[in-house]
Order: sequence, then C-alpha cells, then structure tokens
Amino acid sequence: MARSKLSVLIYILIGLAVVGVVSQLFTNTINFLTNIIIMIAIGVAIFAAFYFIFFRKRNPSNSNEMKKYKKAVKHSKAKYKDNKTAITNKKPQSIQSKKKLNKRATHLRVIDGNKHKKKDRATF
Repeated sequence: MARSKLSVLIYILIGLAVVGVVSQLFTNTINFLTNIIIMIAIGVAIFAAFYFIFFRKRNPSNSNEMKKYKKAVKHSKAKYKDNKTAITNKKPQSIQSKKKLNKRATHLRVIDGNKHKKKDRATF
C-alpha cells in the first residue's frame, strides 16, 4: 500500500515538472535555453574536473603492466617476423617443402615399456 502511494506521488511530481518545463519553454524561451546551456556547461566542467583529478592517474599507458605488454608484443613481432617474410617472399613449392617449413621439433618422447615381454594370456 505504501509503495503504491509513493509511486503515485512520484508520477504527480514528474507530471508537474513536465508542465513547468513546457510552460517555461513557451513563456520565457530565451531564459529557459540559457539556463539549459548553463546547466550543461556546469555538468561538463564537473565531469572534466573529476576526470582529470581521479581517473587520469589510472591511465593504463603509464602502468608497468602496459609497458610489459608492449615489450612482449614487440618481442613477438620480432620473433615471427622472419617466418612471415620467408613465407610471403618464396613462391609456393611442393606441399612437402611447406610442411618442412612449418614443422617444429616436438617436446614429446616415447617411453619404452616392457615390449619385449610376452603377455600372459592366463592372467586376463
């Protein structure tokens, strides 16, 4: 019950504000527009002050993490630069030569188990 009364009160207040804005627009247009422009200017000034005081210090371009990221990107570009130029400059040859260029040494190894022993079928 209290919620419905509160929402009705808010709707009445919004309605009165709309009526006031419309009547101000038709009766005193020049002062209304200057007031709106002044309010927008004050809002922009407050936003700029907050931005330059609080948020500018958090700029990621100055942070240590961004420097590390840029260094890693530079390193990665230098590392893969040779592969790109080698592939683009050479004419397409056979499929086998392409596979040899892209093939990298694997870091896996085969572990030799007990292959020489025969399995005892009776234990299964």
